[in-house]
Amino acid sequence: MEIAVISGKGGTGKSSISAAFATLSEKVVLADCDVDAANLHILFNPSHDEELVYASGHKATINYNLCLNCGLCSNYCRFDAISFQNNKVAISETSCDGCFLCSRVCPSKAISMIRNDKSRMYSGSFRNGKMVYGRLAPGEENSGKLVSIVREKAKQIAAQSSINTIILDGPPGIGCAVISTITGVDHVLIVTEPTISGMHDLQRTVEITAKFNLKTWVLINKYDLNFEMTKQIEVYCNDLGIKTIGKLLFNPQVVEAMINCKSIVEWAPTSDVAEEIRAAYGMIVCNK
Repeated sequence: MEIAVISGKGGTGKSSISAAFATLSEKVVLADCDVDAANLHILFNPSHDEELVYASGHKATINYNLCLNCGLCSNYCRFDAISFQNNKVAISETSCDGCFLCSRVCPSKAISMIRNDKSRMYSGSFRNGKMVYGRLAPGEENSGKLVSIVREKAKQIAAQSSINTIILDGPPGIGCAVISTITGVDHVLIVTEPTISGMHDLQRTVEITAKFNLKTWVLINKYDLNFEMTKQIEVYCNDLGIKTIGKLLFNPQVVEAMINCKSIVEWAPTSDVAEEIRAAYGMIVCNK
């Protein structure tokens, strides 16, 4: 069973919920699919049994010994990545899309393409089972493909280790990395917060999960910050037939847990937040 934990926006507490799920009693495979900002490895300090180089694309580079300084490459570049600086053609590594066009039009073959290979996928063990996570290097791209690799590795490990549950900590938003995270999963938990932006992004996320016909649940974090907005979220979910499986009070112990590299169910197992998360997880697993 795959359970994806996502949110329409960052900062809702999604990763805290994922960490809590991962540290309940059973063994799990935990996959951190938030490859642009993976952080669960900081909390769990897993072993690195395997490290895989992920080539996310290519970047153009110039051999100035061959360059004629004609500027033809700059004329063709649609990403404004090539310009003249100090009377020399220069390529912006950040703006280069790796399309290869400049290397093909260059009359002196002075431009070559090099692989972006600083991103990594890691797998290993942590205290509650196995863990897989990806880290996309700054400026590198194709996060959705890296998420797909992380998920495939998680499934492989789950099968080899006879672990039935995979917890996926997805990225925020509704982009391709999110779609790569939720495609084909058994359950999606959307973590939201009672704010106007939280409500707006929840609606966008629900639209995505509906298009994929996924079993969707909603959990409202820090619901006591705005009771009126919490009520609006509950009404919205109820109208769509989506179950709100938990409402968490704001609790400073959640932050204390993170500071001490623990999940809230490890740090304060009898707290109201831990009990609510435990109940929510039980409902998902039992599909009630």
